Amino acid sequence: MADNGNGKQEQPVQVTMQVLAQYIRDMSFENIVAQKGVGGEVTPDIQVQVNLDAKKRSVEHQYEVMTKFNITSKSKESGDPLFILELEYGGIFHIENVPEEQLHPFLLIECPRMLFPYVRRIVGDITRDGGFPPLNLENIDFLALYRQELARRAEAEKAEKPVS
Repeated sequence: MADNGNGKQEQPVQVTMQVLAQYIRDMSFENIVAQKGVGGEVTPDIQVQVNLDAKKRSVEHQYEVMTKFNITSKSKESGDPLFILELEYGGIFHIENVPEEQLHPFLLIECPRMLFPYVRRIVGDITRDGGFPPLNLENIDFLALYRQELARRAEAEKAEKPVS
């Protein structure tokens, strides 16, 4: 707490975040095993790709955060695909008192953290209803994901600059 000059302590501004809505924007589940027929015991190799996006809405202090999951399961033995699940899950957030320089990481780290338990449940339900054992996604480190994306963008910018 900072002293404001008259001997009184200044209270830090409290960050407020409220989830206004959550929704599935797009979802696709393809059971390739049922379509093509794969026989015998299969050991799955599951790959999960995650992309994040955030944008300001027209209403003050409101933001839309979109998490995009692309989950593929292939046979470890043959490499044949077993299923493909694509899910875009979004949230509308009311956020106040986050400093401008911290807003981007807040939107792409804290907001997806709030949405993730719901995404995990949807993925488990869809894979189970699709004829497979329910897939329980491991926790995702959204901070590490954010840092990787910043590093990737920095590399891309460096590669685009002409060498003089």
